Amino acid sequence: MRALDIKLFRDVIRLWAQALAIALVIAGGVATLILAVGSYRSLDETRAAYYERHRFADVFAEVRRAPRTLVDQIAEIPGVAAVDVRIAKLALLDIPNYLEPATGQIISLPDIGEPSLNRLYMRMGRVPEPGRTEEVVVNEGFAKAHGFAPGSRFSAILNGRKRELVIVGIALSPEFIYAVGPGDIMPDDRRFGLIWMSEKALASAYDLDGAFSSVGVKLLRGTSEREIIARLDDLLSSYGGRAAYGRKDQTSHAWLDHELDMLNNMSRTLPPIFLLVSAFLVNLTLGRLVALEREQIGLMKALGYRNSSIVLHYLKFVILIATIGIVIGTAVGTWLGMYITNLFGDFFHFPFLVFTKSPDLYVIAAALSLLAAAVGAVRALRDVVRLPPAVAMQPPTPPRYRRLLPANFALDQFISQPTTMMLRNITRHPIRAIFTSLGMALATAILVVSLFTRDTMEQLVDVTYFLADRQDATVSFVEKRPQEVVMQIARLPGVLAAEPHREVPVRIRNGNVERRIMISSRPRNADLNRIIDVDLRPVVLPEAGLAMSSMLAHVLGVKVGDAVEVDLLEGSRRTVSLPVTALVEDYFGIRGMMDAEALARLMRESPAVNSVNVSLDENALERFYDTVKGMPVVSGLALQRVSLTNFRAVVALMVTTMAGIYTALATVIAFGVVYNSARISLSERARELASLRVLGFTRGEVLRILLLELSLLTLIAQPPGWVMGYGLAWIMQTNLAGELMRVRLVIEQSTYVFASVIVITAAVLSALIIRRRINRLDLVTVLKTRD
Repeated sequence: MRALDIKLFRDVIRLWAQALAIALVIAGGVATLILAVGSYRSLDETRAAYYERHRFADVFAEVRRAPRTLVDQIAEIPGVAAVDVRIAKLALLDIPNYLEPATGQIISLPDIGEPSLNRLYMRMGRVPEPGRTEEVVVNEGFAKAHGFAPGSRFSAILNGRKRELVIVGIALSPEFIYAVGPGDIMPDDRRFGLIWMSEKALASAYDLDGAFSSVGVKLLRGTSEREIIARLDDLLSSYGGRAAYGRKDQTSHAWLDHELDMLNNMSRTLPPIFLLVSAFLVNLTLGRLVALEREQIGLMKALGYRNSSIVLHYLKFVILIATIGIVIGTAVGTWLGMYITNLFGDFFHFPFLVFTKSPDLYVIAAALSLLAAAVGAVRALRDVVRLPPAVAMQPPTPPRYRRLLPANFALDQFISQPTTMMLRNITRHPIRAIFTSLGMALATAILVVSLFTRDTMEQLVDVTYFLADRQDATVSFVEKRPQEVVMQIARLPGVLAAEPHREVPVRIRNGNVERRIMISSRPRNADLNRIIDVDLRPVVLPEAGLAMSSMLAHVLGVKVGDAVEVDLLEGSRRTVSLPVTALVEDYFGIRGMMDAEALARLMRESPAVNSVNVSLDENALERFYDTVKGMPVVSGLALQRVSLTNFRAVVALMVTTMAGIYTALATVIAFGVVYNSARISLSERARELASLRVLGFTRGEVLRILLLELSLLTLIAQPPGWVMGYGLAWIMQTNLAGELMRVRLVIEQSTYVFASVIVITAAVLSALIIRRRINRLDLVTVLKTRD
């Protein structure tokens, strides 16, 4: 073994604690990258495999009633690979021992064979037998929520008639990975179920023999989705077609895409921050290590070692530390990635999981970590090359002190002698002090950016559930109803107030950019379901024109005063031009909003509603539920308190779990930064502190001098850390914003305090370790010098 390699080995043993702290910082960066990218790739691969094996459709459309003779015409459209038609209807469910009304999406299954598209994955049991009209298959989430198994029974109102159904199978479907009921924004397995039954039985119940109400189409590779949708709309328009749409507008796929995009964006935001901190820490540590070993470097040069050999020696030191960090980060990141993949897989009810351990991901993580460490070492290695042997072997030039305050100003009248010594040391090395504080500020910043999601989600809950959507429940109808139905709902038992709500599906377009959205309307004096602006004030919709989500305006590239083209996909099915009269900051989806009377004029219809928002008397809920269960015109009942509970559960599962993992990794990094700063300060000032001990200073006084500096720099670092944390949180919030959900940048004071408490706690733990080292300081060894 060469002499420099022996020195390297001894240096690593001597500096093992500092080396481990740096390795843990690098491990944090590696782990976040593998965790985020690995879980994203695994879930994306799982989704792709699930879609392919069970033939998930590419284009979807609903109609009132279309003859099966259209199937051949649809199949003849150029680019169509497969067609599947079926009957799909919403129905109220009456579940034994369950008070609240539930909603079922009833879907037909072929009496012979299996569907050509959107095939089921059977978890248990079998499909309904031909001729057995009461047999059904239900989705796994719904079955688990109610403890159902093959043989369980419940009732459904099919076309106004109540029928008892028997479960014979439990299944999953690629079409309903994220299953949301009418009026809800979050999945609720207890109150929304998927029910598959015999096509013959469902056709008989809804008088749809020889007809269908839903169609799915699979496209050949390279086919234009827009052209297929246009051709499909032409064929279905005369049968009450409601405009075809692609996967990006299919609810389940769109939400799943949004969740995966969040993971992907996290992988592009947090790991670079962690790796940047590790590069900074390597720079700080190695630069000060080189300064401490200047005499050894000079001696090596005097003995004939070339600059390249010495540089390679210190570069090996950095690479060894980085390698340890890569190994730890790879193991932790892989384990966390598998944990997150299983967590999301269980939530989305994937029938299987494909955990992808891509070699390129591990290579990229290792390469980025080595690059970050090498970049961090550049300045220190440059100092090694520039250091002449004769200068290096001499002790550093003693600092030149100068008076900063007036001669008649006695500082010792206000502060103690140890404090004066601490302040002089900081002013003597301002650059070092700045970089030490900067390292601690970065530690605070990464904690703030890891914790801020909790605050933004709480603000989202407050605005959505307590300021905007203040209704207790939303009653949805199978078809649009005359506005007089609002009075009928208002007279139901327990209803305190009722407000109409109307939605119309449209395609909105500006130039080549097009989106399929809903235009919703509400009364001008609406109090239950309100629109809230960015300043948390209610918005009064203009009497004419279209208000829209700010995100939709951003996607379309329009502003107030611009005009957009709107294809009405209901009623007269015409294209109109509407002026944009207002932009609204909202958090879920992209939508247009109009005054109720203005929308009725646009649709050329008398006032109508799709749903009614109600406020309820809690003492009369049971009577209200029983009445709703007996109303055949009702397709679903969304309960706000249940939605809030589900939202909090999803946030706790997804966001809080991810934030908790990143916070834990950030805490490790924070400790690494603070400990290294304290440990290097001790190494640099060991001879000075030993001299003070010889001069009669007690161990406590010596420790106080060192820790006062650490404490002051830690406290000074907090405000810049908060500012940097806010900036990093803004970057992350911007990257996470999507068309389905976005959040405001809200960071509570408690988050800043908590981040600072973690860094200060790391400083205290570091101080305890430093205290042990000072107590064990060998004065004779430390005071030896080569002067």
